[in-house]
Amino acid sequence: MAAHPVVRFLEGEGTDARGRSVFDVISMNDVAIERTHDFIQWLFPLPEPSAAIPDSPVLTPQAIQDIRVSELAPIALAAGTDRMAAFYQATHEWLMPNDHNHRRITRIIRSLRLLVGDAEADAFHAFIMARVEATQAPVSVRSRGYWATA
Repeated sequence: MAAHPVVRFLEGEGTDARGRSVFDVISMNDVAIERTHDFIQWLFPLPEPSAAIPDSPVLTPQAIQDIRVSELAPIALAAGTDRMAAFYQATHEWLMPNDHNHRRITRIIRSLRLLVGDAEADAFHAFIMARVEATQAPVSVRSRGYWATA
């Protein structure tokens, strides 16, 4: 049986729906990350369909297991986490009451919790909250709540 497309993507063997490899996505600059809306579902997949990007991958129970036992997928997830942390450290536009990046942050935390573990998810959440608090950003209580329960 062939591996799920998102498993192949995270293992560096396949591409997303637009033909980008995981390496292409991780090497995107901050402007591209902000303006491109269909990569996050591949880099941080979930078992539910995306409301924003209907043709994005949806994890199956087998794909979740395959990612968890993969030697390469967790490395891609770690690299993706580092890249997104660098993006959120370098940019400020998301530090407002509501922004599309708030949904991305929720997705990242949920995907990490599901695929890698609580420690990684909690560390990313703590990083985001430290950034919000250091800048005294007026991020909505709703967004903070989603992040806390992701």
